[in-house]
Amino acid sequence: MSPTAPTTAPDEIHRERLHQLALFLRESEKILADFDAWREEHSDLHGWPLDDDEHSRRAVKRDADTWRSFNRVRSFAKDLLATAEIQVQQLNPAHLQSRWPWQLGVLDHALNQLGKLQQQWLEARDALPPTAQPGTFAYDDALAERNEEAWSYLDDWASHGKAILEIQATVQDLPPPSPALTSAQAHARPAAPAAAPSSAVRR
Repeated sequence: MSPTAPTTAPDEIHRERLHQLALFLRESEKILADFDAWREEHSDLHGWPLDDDEHSRRAVKRDADTWRSFNRVRSFAKDLLATAEIQVQQLNPAHLQSRWPWQLGVLDHALNQLGKLQQQWLEARDALPPTAQPGTFAYDDALAERNEEAWSYLDDWASHGKAILEIQATVQDLPPPSPALTSAQAHARPAAPAAAPSSAVRR
């Protein structure tokens, strides 16, 4: 009998996904910082780029690099949001940041829009002629258009994705409920008064 392959616990999967999110946050921050530093150095006193073509090329690269980085989490981003939403609902209000529910809403909207843009890109790609392969103008231009339209939503994740990590950290920092108390709460049943009628409502 062949040995059974070890399975990965849900908690381990979630931790790895959070790690991938943290990597995206760091990468996206650096991508934007590099672009902003170049733009500041190559703009006039009014903020207009000195070289429009080079500015456009670097903006296209920024958008593409950010999309590529977000791809590490896009497939399970919905699961991260769902877990964070449950955690927020279960946290004591005293431990909540008031901005978290709003940030999760921003992330959810952005993810939905990114999904729509990806679907539109796939349809546009399939409609291209067979000669339009990666590296050709037709292909690369259509891809750059998707990335450009996605930029603001990717930036939402770069700006607010940290909320998911903050929520997880808050949950981890809280002391776990006492096993004895949890068991008692789960199994306790109030004793009915001896003289209570049979129609009495149980609490």
